[in-house]
Amino acid sequence: MRSLAADEDRDVKVNPFSEYLVTNSLDLYSSGEFSQIMDCVNDVNGSLCLNKYVWPTLADQVHDFEIDIPGNLDVDGALDLLEERGDFARYVDAMADYALLGESSSGKIEASAANYNSVFWGVELGQTFLESSIAGSGQWGVRIAREETTTDQNGTGYVYPGMTLTSLDAFNIRVTNLASDIPYDRRALIHADGNEFFDRPAWDLNTHSSSPGAATVEDETRLLAGRALYQSITGRGSSRIIGWTRNPYFMSAYVGGGTEQPDRVLSGYFSAGKAIELRSESGELKRERTLEDHYLSVFELNLLRKEGFERQKLDGRNYNVAYLSTRMGDENQPFVVEAGVGNWQISGPSVTQAMATTSLRRDNTGNVTVSVPADNPGQRDANWVISERQSRVYDPNSGNRIVSNGRLNLDRDSASGLDEKPDIAVGASTPNGSMMAFNLDTNAIGDGILVAAEQANASPPSQGRYRLQGVGVGMEQASNRLTHFDNALLVIESSGSARLEGRTLEVVHQVNAESVSTPQAQSPGTVSLAYTASNTGAATFSAGSLTLDGFFTSDQDQFFLQLRQTEGQEEVLGLLMATRLPD
Repeated sequence: MRSLAADEDRDVKVNPFSEYLVTNSLDLYSSGEFSQIMDCVNDVNGSLCLNKYVWPTLADQVHDFEIDIPGNLDVDGALDLLEERGDFARYVDAMADYALLGESSSGKIEASAANYNSVFWGVELGQTFLESSIAGSGQWGVRIAREETTTDQNGTGYVYPGMTLTSLDAFNIRVTNLASDIPYDRRALIHADGNEFFDRPAWDLNTHSSSPGAATVEDETRLLAGRALYQSITGRGSSRIIGWTRNPYFMSAYVGGGTEQPDRVLSGYFSAGKAIELRSESGELKRERTLEDHYLSVFELNLLRKEGFERQKLDGRNYNVAYLSTRMGDENQPFVVEAGVGNWQISGPSVTQAMATTSLRRDNTGNVTVSVPADNPGQRDANWVISERQSRVYDPNSGNRIVSNGRLNLDRDSASGLDEKPDIAVGASTPNGSMMAFNLDTNAIGDGILVAAEQANASPPSQGRYRLQGVGVGMEQASNRLTHFDNALLVIESSGSARLEGRTLEVVHQVNAESVSTPQAQSPGTVSLAYTASNTGAATFSAGSLTLDGFFTSDQDQFFLQLRQTEGQEEVLGLLMATRLPD
């Protein structure tokens, strides 16, 4: 077996993961591409080429994947197993292509640093081995961002979900350093053979954080990076200590709203992982059995923080709105997925919502049904209150300061206080109020994500290429399916036509067999779509039973679309984000 001597830890590991990287990246470059790479590597003066840091990152991160390789496989068998893991194989391919990005296409944010409020939502499908009586059963899960308060002998600290971009020059290359820290809550629902359901309430607060690392801005619109996620531990000092692992992923995020300090960084990505039982031994933690395998599709919307933000910026404006949420644990309908497309009118602190909703439900006998807007008109029409959600910011000279920096509350009747949980959602806005995003958290609607963009008042786009990311939740009588749209392509060809070039990762739970597949890479081909849109931003793409219904932003660079489809006996509901690619 072979390995690249380029690891950023200066630690060369030789195993099937490194052999796969050599076989499926270096060996597939053309002679010209390989010469381009080697010219950079051999230039001791520091050539302007990205693989000065891409290759060390890639050579290190392939070893962070939690993929079990049976000990009875030979090398060829191990490589075949890795090739079948769609998330791993596509990560390697994407990073190998990233290394070839030319210096003329790469850039960085122009400000020294930019800080963002993060709205994070992930839906997962996996397999649990936690309890022996239902070991092997499938499990749905949902994660939403939370604030975290920590107290020790030095006082109390506050962690708000966020991301930081910092510009720097490394090896004479213009790069952007990226780091994030997102505390989150998690709920899960076990779906066992015989359609037995076991609700798991919120787990201990956990954290979804990325280690600082280099990224680059391509053509001022996309932030590209190979992202490694920190492992975390819950229950330390208790009778059950759990280690949480998270696989790396390739980030292709949209950046918009200015090159100096982009006001948004929007991404959707897939990351697998495990929950592993840990045993404390002489002050060290040792791995024991695997408690869960989980496969996660994520929306992460990062909106620029700016002190002095005032709710009044939103006053008098109209917004297009879309959301997706899940509800778990009801005795009669254990699992419900709900999506909505509508609009907001904001007057002072009041939000008037008009919303058409679709619900996908599994009842306690396993039956799957769909309720469309015609079945329950006005179900989510509402009147809410929007307010600033202040943050405590540490100042080394004066201690904590209380500031408004773009975070928001959404309540039913009156605004929540500084440390109170709002009735509907916690969210954030861009500094100019053109986009908002919220983590929904209510018994009625569920745990979800809501995106609001100011109504366009502009002609719809009649051409353009868009990166498509997002999630589809599929259910039929005997199976569950998680579909992650893995950087698919939506192409608008004219004012009335478009096409979808599919590219997905899929995880399937067979209920009766108590089996959950590993992520499978799918390329279902090209679908021709009818396309309609209005000057207010509303947009619909359709073909047969497939409908993508939502809106575009005023700059025509982003779409947010509800996914609805019937495939045979399977019903699918989801949310997609399409962001413009350079021409």
